[in-house]
Amino acid sequence: MAELVYDKDGRLLFTKEMKKEYTLLMPQMLPVHFGMFQKLLQLEGYKVDMLMTRHHAIVEEGQKYVHNDTCYPALLVIGQLIDAVKNGGYDPHKVALLITQTGGGCRASNYIHLLRKALHKAGYDYIPVISVSFGVEKNPGFKLTLSLIRKLAYAMLYGDVIVNLANQVKPYEIEAGAADRMTEHWENKLVESFDRGQRMRYPAFVKTLEEIVADFEAIPVQQEEKIKVGVVGEIYVKFSPLGNNNLEKFLLSEGCEVIVPGLTDFIIFKVFNRISDVELYGGSRLKYLACKALMRYVVRRQNVMIEVLSRSKFRAPMHFEQIHQSVRDYLGDGNKMGEGWLLTGEMLELIHDGVPNIVCTQPFGCLPNHIVGKGMIRPLKDDYPDSNIVAIDYDPSATEINQENRIKLMLANARQRMKQTRQQTAAAEANKKESAEKVC
Repeated sequence: MAELVYDKDGRLLFTKEMKKEYTLLMPQMLPVHFGMFQKLLQLEGYKVDMLMTRHHAIVEEGQKYVHNDTCYPALLVIGQLIDAVKNGGYDPHKVALLITQTGGGCRASNYIHLLRKALHKAGYDYIPVISVSFGVEKNPGFKLTLSLIRKLAYAMLYGDVIVNLANQVKPYEIEAGAADRMTEHWENKLVESFDRGQRMRYPAFVKTLEEIVADFEAIPVQQEEKIKVGVVGEIYVKFSPLGNNNLEKFLLSEGCEVIVPGLTDFIIFKVFNRISDVELYGGSRLKYLACKALMRYVVRRQNVMIEVLSRSKFRAPMHFEQIHQSVRDYLGDGNKMGEGWLLTGEMLELIHDGVPNIVCTQPFGCLPNHIVGKGMIRPLKDDYPDSNIVAIDYDPSATEINQENRIKLMLANARQRMKQTRQQTAAAEANKKESAEKVC
């Protein structure tokens, strides 16, 4: 058994010896993206399990060890990890827990400390917690090398493309499960090619995007009109089926096409915040230039992704700079805690793209999210009267049936508007035909 080593602050470290013996447990947020992240970490020699559990015991574990005033995503993430240690069939002396740490003003930066506190209360002080971050904490047995970071970045970009395409195919597919099978096919194919150093050079990236688009275009679909519904909100509850009670699955069952803005915009937003920090408040010139270079690197590749999608039959996301410009009449760059101005920007992106029906996921305890999410609905409705936005609260006491009923009310409004639009279009066509006959 590996020797336990602590740093000067008393934190238990994940050592190189532990890498050979320990299984790393990681919470799941985006099924496709995190599935590829897991495989990439395994290729680096780590034993990694992604937690897929969604039962109510997770909430109960979270309530035992996380203070009631802490945000709901923290309760779920920590509850899921503690539940896995207790009930997942693992040897508690041979597991370590992975958790991201941004170092920003959001409470998510404190998840790692809350998790260590929970482990102490549960009697698991000997379980190491690994901070997945850029230098906030260090563990000698876990490192984000430049090579791994590059692979993870490309997995994120490809993940956004795959999820975007799958969401546009799934509601219309003739053969049930065709989009899911294509998603799995490309997940496996990409990870295998990353291991060989392929598909990450610029020309290969463009070619791969074109191949992915062509494969999804080849899936037979029905030609019918469905209600399009956008999903925005706090990043964990927006993406995680555990956090939002399988929101996307529910919307699909209601006959909707689901549109979820991708992860890439959020990552660019976080890098942009570091740049605007220096511009607004001063700071390190070296940090400023490094963040500028990183942002250019990611934005350039996102722009290629948008260009390839724009040449296809599929809907492409908006450029980051367009989102930034659209939100300037509502919020300033200093509004950056949590999802910050990007959340309002994503609602504007959907509205401008002809998707006025939006579910804004609002977890308990996320004050920044409520300000730039729920707090901005009225100004958006004033400027865009056809916008049909509903804020849905997620917390331990919120019932799934109540959440679904509120969404169904929003969908009823959407269906009524769709019916009116069809009637107006039919009337306009009839008038046009009648006028043409009179001329003849």
